[in-house]
Amino acid sequence: MKILINEKGKKFLAGSEDLHTDKGYIKKEEILSSRPGNVLKTHIGHKFRVLEANINDYVELMERRCSILLPKDLGIMAAFTGLGSGHRVVEAGTGAGAATIFMSNIVGEMGHVYSYELREDFAGVAEKNIKEFGLENVTLKCADVITKIDEKDVDLVFLDLPKPWDVIEKAKDALKFGGYIVAYTPYVDQVKLFTRILKKRNFSNLKSLECILREMEVKDKGIRPKTRMTGHTGYLTFGRKLK
Repeated sequence: MKILINEKGKKFLAGSEDLHTDKGYIKKEEILSSRPGNVLKTHIGHKFRVLEANINDYVELMERRCSILLPKDLGIMAAFTGLGSGHRVVEAGTGAGAATIFMSNIVGEMGHVYSYELREDFAGVAEKNIKEFGLENVTLKCADVITKIDEKDVDLVFLDLPKPWDVIEKAKDALKFGGYIVAYTPYVDQVKLFTRILKKRNFSNLKSLECILREMEVKDKGIRPKTRMTGHTGYLTFGRKLK
């Protein structure tokens, strides 16, 4: 997947069809034959530089019909669970597929992500996004995870659902010994109930956290925190199957 960057730094997903912008168009054939770093010109002479899209580039520009998890939360989730190459993941609440793509990239060709999405419209968008990025280690299921989880001996069950506690029992059956369950929830009340049921189901290493991201503003006259920041997005609650 390629991205074209215009003279002002704006990014455009490109390659599957001709790129049309307010600065002119570039033919699909030119984009497909280009290499990262090449400069392409529109039919009226405006320049675009070619970039090979990484995960963050693609997720930023891909189609969405819902909010997505941000890199700050996904990175914390991966770090605290030790998610790595060859791991098998069950995800529930695919949405547009941002978390799916992130985890798929981490587990690699030897791993697999099984993603459950109840809404057909979201599943359709996610399937399109996953295929466009060229991922082949994802199985997308338009199904209700509360009813059944088909997979066994998985390393991680990741839940982005309004009521993740409804999945705890089936998630425990799906997890291997030492595997993690993680829920992403926006409200403290959800954290409280999810944690209480994790305790009842004998999960260990329970932990809930929030990641607040604040960038720094670097100027010649000085450095200070930016006045705008990415504050609360959601809470991450972790449990580990050790019993």
